[in-house]
Amino acid sequence: EMQLLESGGGSVQAGGSLRLSCAVSGLINSMYCMAWIRQAPRQGRIEIARIESGGFTAYADSVKGRFTISQDNTKNTLYLEMNDLKPEDTGTYYCAAEEPGRTYCSYNYPHRGQGTQVTISS
Repeated sequence: EMQLLESGGGSVQAGGSLRLSCAVSGLINSMYCMAWIRQAPRQGRIEIARIESGGFTAYADSVKGRFTISQDNTKNTLYLEMNDLKPEDTGTYYCAAEEPGRTYCSYNYPHRGQGTQVTISS
């Protein structure tokens, strides 16, 4: 079974930066789409950023211009570069992947990692 392992979370002050990584045990380019999903207290899970086959990217309005999602197919790794962090960015960030071989994005992401905690202080 495919495994996703996140790293790079931590505690920083507002205005700081973090880079999250997600190491994938399978071939990252076999998945039509991958995403970073945030779970915060008193909030549901929110798709923060998504990257699709061909390089198309999409972001939640709250992070546009501050976060960048990318992937390195040679390393089978997904990244999330987070700049100008704000306290409302606090949460557990999950790496999520579409079923390998699927030719469309279902947005259900059946494969997810264990998450990495990001805490932003004001």
